This record gives sequence, structure tokens and C-alpha cells, in this order.
Amino acid sequence: MNTKRNSSHLTRRDFLKTTAAGTVALMAGSVVSLRAARKDIPIGVQLWSVRQTAAADLPGTLAGIKKIGYDGVEFAGYYDKEAKELRKLLDDNGLQALGSHLQLNTFADEAIEGTIEYAGVLGLKYLAVPMMWRVDTLDAWKKAADNFNAIAEQLKPHGMEIGFHNHTGEFKPIDDVVPLELFFSKTSKDVFMQLDIGHCIKVADPLYYLNKFPGRARSVHVKDWNPETKSNIPGEGDVKWPEVLEVCETVAGTEVYIIEEESGSFKDLEGIDKMLKGLKKFLV
Repeated sequence: MNTKRNSSHLTRRDFLKTTAAGTVALMAGSVVSLRAARKDIPIGVQLWSVRQTAAADLPGTLAGIKKIGYDGVEFAGYYDKEAKELRKLLDDNGLQALGSHLQLNTFADEAIEGTIEYAGVLGLKYLAVPMMWRVDTLDAWKKAADNFNAIAEQLKPHGMEIGFHNHTGEFKPIDDVVPLELFFSKTSKDVFMQLDIGHCIKVADPLYYLNKFPGRARSVHVKDWNPETKSNIPGEGDVKWPEVLEVCETVAGTEVYIIEEESGSFKDLEGIDKMLKGLKKFLV
């Protein structure tokens, strides 16, 4: 996909409508043929959404997350706790460890053993890298893909996977090549694509990427985007959730939904409560 289609004479909304229509037309046959009953996919919350509340009172935050109705959490840091202590907090609240965001250096040769050991105690499978520094050329993206492939091989015997989580910069072409597309075309199927729907919709069509890399979006970040209100709540922005969720559960092979609320508009757990209610309107 050449994101230069989002040219200056088109508004962002016009661009999204155009690309979405094209994607639906191209993929209609495969999506319809794979239409199936709703899958029971666990829903977690990225703890970055409630970072201040969690830092102040992690046990109380986890209890509140369970009360809202979440199945588990995705970590963005471990609160300076030993793995066994953190696992006990999850177990006490009936929550699963559905993923973790980790910096790439935690997979370096001198660190990966400790990373695997900690993740194993928590019962983690999906380990996502949320950003990479100084990866700004096509050669750098190719080298990054080789590195992720090597790490994936090291994680595989432990039942764990490494993935990459997008923001918006990865969709900006370099020499007419979209870095995100290059990266996932060069990585093995053992490297998952944690497509952040809310970031993607700002610059591209999520349906295009979910279909382009079948079976790769095994963990997906769920959030909407409304450019006027800045809302992340599903149903209040530009994302076509019925189509997105259907492709997630068929073509994309999604196994985990991770909700993330980043607007900063809510206190305590109010935002993630609204996010889950918004998503569940489409899970019927």
C-alpha cells in the first residue's frame, strides 16, 4: 500500500472512506467465505491506560479492572515487583497476563534469559515491542526484521512470541515503501503484528493491514479515534468496528483484544470502563 494516496487535496475522512471501500471490494470474497460465529476472545486492558492509578495502588487497580469485567491485563512495566508477587496479585483477582510491552534491549543476549524467566512466571505468551529507536531507513527496518526473527526462534521453545506494536510513523513511506509493510514481509509468521487500530486509523485503513498479513494480528490494540473529540471509545470515532472485528476473528487470527485508553480525559478507571462497554456493543 502506498500511503501517498492520502494526498493533500483529499481530506483525511475522504481518504479513509476511499481506502476502506477499496479494501472491502477487494477482500469481500475472502471475508464472506470465512464468516463464522463470534469467537470468545479474552479482553485485556493495557495498564498504561491507568498508569497513575496503578502506580498508586496496584492491588486496588487490579481488583477494579476485574470488577469492570476484564479478563486480564497487558503490562507496560512491572512496578518493581518480583514475578511471583505480581503473579499472585493477578491470581488473587482472577486476571490473566495477556501480554506485555517490553523494550527491545530486554531481548538482547545478556538480558533475554531473565526476560523469559520473568514472563514464564507470569504466564505470558505475547511480548510486544512498542517502538524502536533509530530505525529510519529501509536497511534498518530489514535488519530489525532479521533481529526479530532470531528472537522469535529463542522464544518459541518457551511458548512465547515477540511482536511489534505500531504507532503512526511506521506508515510513512521511505522511498515509496511503507516501513510496516516491509517489516512484516521480512519477518517470519512467528513474529506477531500487534496492530493498534486507533493509531492506524489516523493515517491508513486497518482492514487493509489485517487482511494483508493473515494470521499475524494475534494480539490487537482496541481503540477508536475521533479527530474532533480525541475519543478512543469504540463507536465514537472513525473505525468501522463490525468489519474490523470480523476480519480480526477470521483472516487476522486474533487471539487477544487489548483495550487502551489514551485520551487522558477520565479519572481512575472511568475511561477503561467506558471503553469496554463501547467494545461490547459490537461483540454481539
